[in-house]
Amino acid sequence: MIYRRFGATELRMPVFSCGGMRYQAKWSDIKPDEVPPDGQKNLEATIRRAVEVGVNHIETARGYGSSEMQLGYVLPTLPREKIIVQTKVAPFPDPKQFLETFDTSMKQLRLDHVDLLGLHGINNQETLDWSVRPGGCLEAARKLQKQGRVRHVGFSTHGSLDTILAAIGHRDADTGRGFDYVNLHWYYIFQRNWPAVLAATQRDMGVFIISPSDKGGKLYAPPKKLADLTAPLSPIVFNDLFCLTRPEVHTLSVGAAQPSDFDEHLKTLPLLEKAAAALTPIEKKLSEAMRAATGLSHPEEIAHGLPEHDATPGDINVPIILWLRNLVVGWDMLDYGKMRYNLLGNGGHWFPGLNAGGLDAAGVEAVRKAVSRSPHAGRVIELLREAHGLMGGESVQRQSKSE
Repeated sequence: MIYRRFGATELRMPVFSCGGMRYQAKWSDIKPDEVPPDGQKNLEATIRRAVEVGVNHIETARGYGSSEMQLGYVLPTLPREKIIVQTKVAPFPDPKQFLETFDTSMKQLRLDHVDLLGLHGINNQETLDWSVRPGGCLEAARKLQKQGRVRHVGFSTHGSLDTILAAIGHRDADTGRGFDYVNLHWYYIFQRNWPAVLAATQRDMGVFIISPSDKGGKLYAPPKKLADLTAPLSPIVFNDLFCLTRPEVHTLSVGAAQPSDFDEHLKTLPLLEKAAAALTPIEKKLSEAMRAATGLSHPEEIAHGLPEHDATPGDINVPIILWLRNLVVGWDMLDYGKMRYNLLGNGGHWFPGLNAGGLDAAGVEAVRKAVSRSPHAGRVIELLREAHGLMGGESVQRQSKSE
């Protein structure tokens, strides 16, 4: 395993972390006797495999259903000084509720402290305010630090770049301290958060990349076209290598559902020293395929000049919809596109805005006006309708109950 300094925490962080979103029995709290024995056996084998290969950072959240409770049966059996445990608790308007929820997490995990506590889902101005205002949840987390129950405090985010930068830039009025680390999305298909990675680096914060293989494209089940384009690497190894060539990135979450899920990621490690030679021809192939299908070299280029969902009539998330459309048209990422597209309208502040299903004649002119600064303004309505035809279907609900 390769380890990197996790910012000013000085933790020696493995470049792969064991994320706790895919191996739990259920996405809601259940009693221990409701966990299928085979499911618990699989979870424990997954954790032990992680530690065996050097992935000693184990990450979960109160919002991950039975994940914490199930981990509570295996974590206390591991050498505590050799593992890094992170859990996450959503901010609340009342910090007492935050502290009560943290207490629940600790009872579930059966630990006396966690190394990393993340404020889970600083995704908009409201959750940022709940976190950083005087007397808010960050202040409550600082008290937990003083008590020795938490070593370092960070935040996770699915928010806009502006929200992420505001959270990274926050400093406590009395101490001048900011967050110690950030969990955010950044990977090959979604690079718009790079300024936040740089800002975190300037602040000497740890940088943890959320879900690069699942939210980064469902890469564990890639379409043939994408797999052909990234050959001779698998899409997972290509994406891992793309991320880890940046020293500003410290660790990638492996959302392992079974012990063997680490195997493909581990193939990345011997390639890091000669990453450019492996990445350059693949990035060229990906860009050429995207350009042939869309006229753009990367799917995110479509977002230039487009307003965010809350500045668009009907709350339509035009940049995300057209980005997803490009992924489908350029690289055949239809399953991923459908998964994300049909979450719009049900994702809350975790994945905000609506899809194009409600775009009717009355709203077309208003949307045209809103997107007039885009170089693709004349085609946006056509592209939105195409996207809905490609990806529209049954709505998708968020699995995590974090709010």
